[in-house]
Amino acid sequence: MKSNVRDDLMSFLRDELSVSEAAIALALKKGEQELNFLPMVLWQYGFLTLPQLNRVFDWLEMV
Repeated sequence: MKSNVRDDLMSFLRDELSVSEAAIALALKKGEQELNFLPMVLWQYGFLTLPQLNRVFDWLEMV
């Protein structure tokens, strides 16, 4: 994933879904730094609800 998409995704998670920096850092660590797994890891650890996860997927389809 391109760095600007990565930055935009991080901003979306923080600003639109109120996911904390700590939650994102944990998810990145557990997802072995693979940004593709980030939304699923956040959901698995309870940092995102299913509707929020769907919003992330919708957002990713538009970028």
